[in-house]
Amino acid sequence: MRLLIDVGNTAVKVATEHQGQISVISEATIPWQNISEVLIAQVGKNDDLEPILAHAKAHHLPYFFANVTATLGDLVCAYPEFKNLGIDRWLTVVASHHLFPNRVCIIVDSGTATKVDVLNGQGQHQGGWILPGLDMMIDSLVSNTQKVFSDEDTKFDTALGINTPNAVKNAALSATVALAQRAINEMEEATEGLPIQVIFAGGYGELIQQHLDTSGIYFDDLVMQGLVFWRKCQQNA
Repeated sequence: MRLLIDVGNTAVKVATEHQGQISVISEATIPWQNISEVLIAQVGKNDDLEPILAHAKAHHLPYFFANVTATLGDLVCAYPEFKNLGIDRWLTVVASHHLFPNRVCIIVDSGTATKVDVLNGQGQHQGGWILPGLDMMIDSLVSNTQKVFSDEDTKFDTALGINTPNAVKNAALSATVALAQRAINEMEEATEGLPIQVIFAGGYGELIQQHLDTSGIYFDDLVMQGLVFWRKCQQNA
């Protein structure tokens, strides 16, 4: 059994993987006696990781920090300076490549930031875009203006706003949906109608899916799946 750790910009998520099954758990319920190794995807600096690593060391468990490489098996990174690509983005690409082999994939991962990445059917990462997440967009706008405000009760939509919170939240969602739609449109044109798999992830992934492409697939553990595939590729290299 593996322990998987996703250290994001705002939180640490913990899961176990056994025979292909990933189960999200709390730190308090980690079955240390059953863990054989620890895999870590670290984007942000988070003090919550240190106690977990201390437990791993106390149990003499090997732990591995996932890293971005120019290639991983037959997967190719789009960045010439591949080390500048965030490990969270790379792992969503890794997972998509293995989950949907030989498929064009559009990955929309929306949390603190929204990341849109494109993968062609030959395992070539095409690159992507990074946009402030919905909350970050709203916070930035509200904190830098005097009469623009939002609230927690107003729901996100893409309709024209009829009050200020509507206008703020709906614009943030509309901008995010439009960016993802542009990626889909460009790949539809480039692939001349070949099927495209749209993949959603992150805390706002399902919301964006509802307003963009309900035929897409949402994963709440895409980075975790990427960690597992990354490790398998490392072992097979």
